[in-house]
Amino acid sequence: MQVSMTVNGQEVTREIEGRLLLVHFLRDDLGLTGTHWGCDTSNCGTCVVWLDGEPVKSCTVLAAMAGGHEVRTVEDLEQDGELDPVQRGFMECHGLQCGFCTPGMMMTARALLDRNPDPSEGEIREAISGQICRCTGYATIVRSVRWAAAHEAGSRAAATGTTP
Repeated sequence: MQVSMTVNGQEVTREIEGRLLLVHFLRDDLGLTGTHWGCDTSNCGTCVVWLDGEPVKSCTVLAAMAGGHEVRTVEDLEQDGELDPVQRGFMECHGLQCGFCTPGMMMTARALLDRNPDPSEGEIREAISGQICRCTGYATIVRSVRWAAAHEAGSRAAATGTTP
């Protein structure tokens, strides 16, 4: 069957099998390997992408179901050579160890900050609760998201001439 969707702002059309998972479509058909494939059961969250602006676990979505929709992957966080504050936060605060869970964590964190620009530690932990990191105690991940939130607040304040 043929499927068409917008991925990271680009219209794509491919011939696929009806049972192809979105995670495999992104990685194998489009070469977007930033989206990781982990458990295949939606338990680990490494495969999180956005479908029409909402985080979804792409190992539980058929590529055919994404037809006609917008998909955003971790590759799209960086814009015009500028890292997203979430990406910078993970670098600054050592929010990753092996990096396997990182793309899904970043996509979830970006969605959280878009909805809630100043989340508490508890809200961050709740947002990432559907994702597993086997390397950290999540403290550095939470710190990374808080860094991104603070950085964005400072940028907004500078742009408007106010204090964060």
